[in-house]
Amino acid sequence: MGKTHDRIDGRLRTFIEEQPLFFTATAPLDAEGTVNLSPKGVSGSFAVLDERTVAYLDFAGSNAETVAHLRENGRITLMWCAFQGPPNIVRVHGRGEPVFRDDPRFPGLLGRFTGVDPSPHGLRAIIVVTAELIRDTCGFAVPFMSYDEDRSLHADRFAREDDESLSEYFEKKPDIGTSIDGLPGLPLPLPALPAPSPE
Repeated sequence: MGKTHDRIDGRLRTFIEEQPLFFTATAPLDAEGTVNLSPKGVSGSFAVLDERTVAYLDFAGSNAETVAHLRENGRITLMWCAFQGPPNIVRVHGRGEPVFRDDPRFPGLLGRFTGVDPSPHGLRAIIVVTAELIRDTCGFAVPFMSYDEDRSLHADRFAREDDESLSEYFEKKPDIGTSIDGLPGLPLPLPALPAPSPE
């Protein structure tokens, strides 16, 4: 019932770009470490860069497990599932890298996200994922659920912060600079947010 794909294009690309929600899964190398699973759902914060590379904006939150795991080992799986229309689940297994604000690639990557204003969300990094295995499966057991709209709460909360106060917020949180398992997380202090450059 599952199918392996060589690239992200055509109907597969259309499907993942239309979904309002996706999930990321990462884990440390330590067998006793904490597996992390996160939902991602701000409209416009995901982009297909090419047939085997995708990226998403990493916004402010109370931890940085995905960043820490990627810095340690790079393993990541992204998953989309159809809550409306024909059943489908798509997984992209690959290698991920957090591109931080002071990376020379950051402005060019940020310019690829034209459907969202990242400024009120406390943008920390851009996660770039290179696909190693692309598969879809049936999704017959995924329920129908309707998407109404994005919540405004995240932007409402972090729009109050500038670069300095956002960095101070992160430094006060125990699981941002260091992961739950003690791995290096988000590098702090947070550099200033550069302007996007057109690609």
